Amino acid sequence: MKTDETPSTEQHKKTKGVETLLGEPKKAIISLAIPMIIAMSSHTIYNLVDALWVSGFGMGLFTTQAIPDVGADALAAVGFVLPFYMMVIALSTGIGIGGGAAISRRIGAKDKQGADNTAIHTVVITMIFSIILSLILYVFSDTILTSIGADTTADMAISYGRIIFAGVIFIFFSQVAFAILRAEGDAKRAMYAMMFGSVLNIILDPVFIFTFRLGVSGAAYATILSMSITSMVLFYWLFLKKDTYVTFQFKDFSFKKSILNDIFKVGLPASVQQLSMSFTMLIIIVIIGITSGGEAGVAVYNTGWRVVMIAVLPLLGLATAVTSVTGATYGAQTYKKLNTAFLYASRTGFLIELVLAAIIFLLAPYIAALFTTTQNGFDILEDLILFLRITCLFYPGAAFGIISSSMFQGIGKGVNALIATLLRTLLLTVFLAIFFSLILDYGITGIWWAIVIANLIGSVISFGWGKLEVNKLLKRTATSHEQDAVEG
Repeated sequence: MKTDETPSTEQHKKTKGVETLLGEPKKAIISLAIPMIIAMSSHTIYNLVDALWVSGFGMGLFTTQAIPDVGADALAAVGFVLPFYMMVIALSTGIGIGGGAAISRRIGAKDKQGADNTAIHTVVITMIFSIILSLILYVFSDTILTSIGADTTADMAISYGRIIFAGVIFIFFSQVAFAILRAEGDAKRAMYAMMFGSVLNIILDPVFIFTFRLGVSGAAYATILSMSITSMVLFYWLFLKKDTYVTFQFKDFSFKKSILNDIFKVGLPASVQQLSMSFTMLIIIVIIGITSGGEAGVAVYNTGWRVVMIAVLPLLGLATAVTSVTGATYGAQTYKKLNTAFLYASRTGFLIELVLAAIIFLLAPYIAALFTTTQNGFDILEDLILFLRITCLFYPGAAFGIISSSMFQGIGKGVNALIATLLRTLLLTVFLAIFFSLILDYGITGIWWAIVIANLIGSVISFGWGKLEVNKLLKRTATSHEQDAVEG
């Protein structure tokens, strides 16, 4: 049903992007997925390289003197902070998704004033949330980090964490600014800014860690400095250069309930979905401590999970494409195309991840060696190899779960996507991690197997649920055709 915020079909067909969305579904999936993979890969690669620098990799190129706060202990310290960093990303991403979706709807409705007002609301909400969250995390950082198991690495974790927490405002602003640019179709400029920030961070890391001899704290300074510079670039584009579609006039600003509802009805489920993953990481870290995996186990988990995120990157790119394509085909009621896009993306993701899983399984010793170049790093080498070889087994199956969740979002069933994610993360992963590691007494290895089994079970359930929803739509089309035939 068309609303006053929905442009007409004729207006939609005038844009190349919509023609792609409503065209051949397989081509649309690939056309949209590739740019998204490129955009997201820069940040993911930065996370991987950041771990390499913190592990002590390449230290000899920058200094001949030993740096105390690098190696396995430093990786563990970063691992304790990582769940909270991911929570910050989750909240900022949720606000960005909610605000961006609301802006896009108003742009489509040719409501320039409404788009501007929504963008202003989004920025103001961003500032409020970031300042409050930054203060809470910074003030209570020592209590928070020691309570989840930081012991001998507590000083490093607190030092690293406080620097990151002090810069939360830059993390929030950059994520939301990216979303605003994408909302008005300026995906390329958002991609350029993301790549610029990631490359700058990779360059600054060894300078602060090794040259300035700041160790793991240097990695935090490099992260916040690169994000602050990226934020300045984004601020210039949005507020000074003013060549974006939306414009910002804060004079006489006041909150409007309708706009706040419009932002949060989309942003809240997205934030919860992202937060569930962060909370799962946090709980896994606690379970690692209970199983006597200790800080070495946290270092293995933190480092290995960065490799996992690199491996599933193609799935994340496909997922964003699926949300757009299934959303467009659902709106156009071309459910056969929706089904084609859904199944094609699932199969493509499965095949890609099957190849990546085989490569990581075979190259696990060489990958692990990159992160264990210091003396204390050698202690986690074998455990890291084992983590990589066990967890790679869920990559192919994850394609069905991730693609199904994105399809639910595309057809407007965000609650379904949220339930599917919660089932896989907070329910299955946590339950099985406790069951295998503590009840069956398999220790830390049991946690790795729990991650694999939880993801596979969750993916099967999500895919089955998703296929049922698509079949209902196909049945609706068949019924409609039968009625038309009878009436004809």
